[in-house]
Order: sequence, then structure tokens, then C-alpha cells
Amino acid sequence: MSAPLADAAPARHRTIAFLALITGAAAIAFAPIFVRLSDTAPVASAFWRVALAVPLLWMWAHFAERGAPRHGPLPAKPIVLAGFFFAGDLAVWHVSILFTSVANSTLLANFAPIFVTLGGWLLLKQRVTRLFVAGMVLALAGATVLIGPNLAAGGRALVGDTLGVVTAMFYGAYMLAIASARGSASTAAIMARSTTVTAILLLPLALAMPGMFLPQSAAGWLPLFGLALVCQSGGQSLIAYAMKTLPASFSAVSLLVQPVLATVYAWLILAEPIGTTQAIGAAIILVGIYLARRGS
Repeated sequence: MSAPLADAAPARHRTIAFLALITGAAAIAFAPIFVRLSDTAPVASAFWRVALAVPLLWMWAHFAERGAPRHGPLPAKPIVLAGFFFAGDLAVWHVSILFTSVANSTLLANFAPIFVTLGGWLLLKQRVTRLFVAGMVLALAGATVLIGPNLAAGGRALVGDTLGVVTAMFYGAYMLAIASARGSASTAAIMARSTTVTAILLLPLALAMPGMFLPQSAAGWLPLFGLALVCQSGGQSLIAYAMKTLPASFSAVSLLVQPVLATVYAWLILAEPIGTTQAIGAAIILVGIYLARRGS
């Protein structure tokens, strides 16, 4: 009777981890909605997103590290780099969200896994499979369909789409930095320290950029606390928890629900229309990223 019980425990853990992964993706998908609802400047909302989350992440790190065995000093360089790249990711993405549609900005930002694999190929000489190349070409084709109308019209929407791609580059570099640090530090320790670096770097940038740094009313803090609690602390932590149990490839594919949910949220909450061309481009991008992740 012990074998079925032993099998049931891992199965139950995998189910809990999967639910945590999907819940985390659903939470992060609210990020562009909170950015749109905030009355602060986009870089200011990026700063408050991490600054308000820092105390919670340090509390998590304190309880996670209490009683845990020490494995030497934490890797400072990759943690600082992770904080730097995440600062670039948030600053650029929050501006992108205000310049183009939530769907375009979020979908293009999900090109990050492609840039991660390309970075591993160029910098680390890692092998690139044919399936990855096929997925990358398909995703690029979908992006061409997605941003085609904005490319023809130009203006703010095209700038926003371009910034969405730049966001993916920053986030890809962030993922590589986190991966290099994870071998010698816990997820809680990395998130607390790298998020602190991000907040420190974003503060002077947020103060220097035009627009409001502080919310103009008590209600104005609600979207910022939503970014910090729902997206940064809750969503990221749930995903980090899930990825300890689930295979990385399965987790990466399942997280593709995030841009889909962000598009649905924007439609329901912001009344942002979803055109036929946009839907076709989005579907092609998702299939392309799926194949690229399978082949990476």
C-alpha cells in the first residue's frame, strides 16, 4: 500500500505546482492593466511596482533562509546584472504599454525566450535546433502581421511596438542573469536582492522623467499596490514556487497563457478591441514561441 501513497504525493505536488503556475501567470497578466490605470508616469509606476514589493520579498527571503544551510557568499555580479536588466525591462515595457495596445506590448515582450536562446548560442556557444529556428521564424512572421498596421501608420503605436521588442531583449538578459545565479542561491534570496537593485536604479530615472512621480490621490495608490502585491510579489513568487517542481519546458509553455489573459483583461476592463488581424498575428506568435521553446 506504500507505493500508491508515495506516487500520490508527487502527483499532488505537481497539481499544486501547476495551479500555482497558472495563478501566477494570471496575476502577472494584470500588470499592463494596472499600468494603464495608474496616474503616475510609466517609469514611476515601474519604480513603485518594485519598491513597494521589496519589503515583502525581504520578509520572504528572511523566512526562507532561516535555518537553511549556507553555501558560501551570494553571487553578487549576476544578481546586480539581474537587477539592472529587470530595471530596463520594466522601464521600457511600462512606456510601451502606454504607447501601443496591451495585446501588442505583452505579446512582443514574450519574445524573451527567443532572445535567451540566441544569447546562449552567440555567447555560450550552445546548440540551436531546427525546431527552434522554425519557431523563431514563425514568431517573427506573426509579429510582422501583428505590427503591420502600426508599421504602415507609424507614430506612437509603432514606437510602442518597438519598445515591446526591446523589453523582450532586456527580459531575456534578465533570465540569463538569474539562471547564472540560481546555482548558488535560493529563489527568495535572488528575488529580494535583485528587486532591491532594480528599485535603486529606477528611482533616479523615475524622478528625472516627465510626468507624475506620486499618485494624485489615495485611490491612485491602488494600481501601484496592485503591481507590487498582485504582479511582483504574488505572481512572480507563485511562478518561482511552481518552477521548482515542474519541468522548465512545461512551465515555459504554460506561461504563454499570460499574454492571452492580458489581452482578455484589456478587452473586459479597458474596452480595448481585438481586431481580426491582431488575433491572427497573436495566434501565430504564440505557436512560434511554443515551438521555439520546445526546440530550445
